[in-house]
Amino acid sequence: MPAPFFFGYGSLVNTRTHDYGEARAAQLSGWRRAWVHTDLRPVAFLSAVPCPDSQIDGLIAAVPDADWAALDDREFAYDRLPANGAVRHDLASDTDIAVYAVPATSQRQASQRHPILLSYLDVVIQGYLDVFGPDGVETFVTSTDGWDAPILNDRDAPRYPRHQILRADERDLVDQHLRALGVDLIAAPA
Repeated sequence: MPAPFFFGYGSLVNTRTHDYGEARAAQLSGWRRAWVHTDLRPVAFLSAVPCPDSQIDGLIAAVPDADWAALDDREFAYDRLPANGAVRHDLASDTDIAVYAVPATSQRQASQRHPILLSYLDVVIQGYLDVFGPDGVETFVTSTDGWDAPILNDRDAPRYPRHQILRADERDLVDQHLRALGVDLIAAPA
């Protein structure tokens, strides 16, 4: 039986943050990305939310031996949901694919107390740049809701556990999009 796959649409697009194989670009229909917060995490993060007329680019990768334990642990604030018919990909049509999403009843808005971490956003945008190029980063930004959330500038002392060092051009691209969005960038407490 072939390995199942997951569909990643945030930090899982950045293959530097995991070692799941057979990674490739894919699209998820009927969903949209949004910045959310839950009581299970102290900061905001991305979730997929149902939206019939939307689609999001992402990455699928194999979960060897259907051993979901490590990925379920990493995505502990999410539910793992079947997404087979909603994902456009280049695999056999009977491939099982799951997507992680925060239950609607658990979602809260990001806030000053629960901001987006810049170190997390850096990882996500770096992944989209690697897989989809600059146009893919633009599409990521425009297909994500919740940019009115504050962003904590923790780049100098990253709080995101899988943070990555960005090249100067990657950092500039992130900063360019944040300026264009007019986001509220807040300083990390000393």
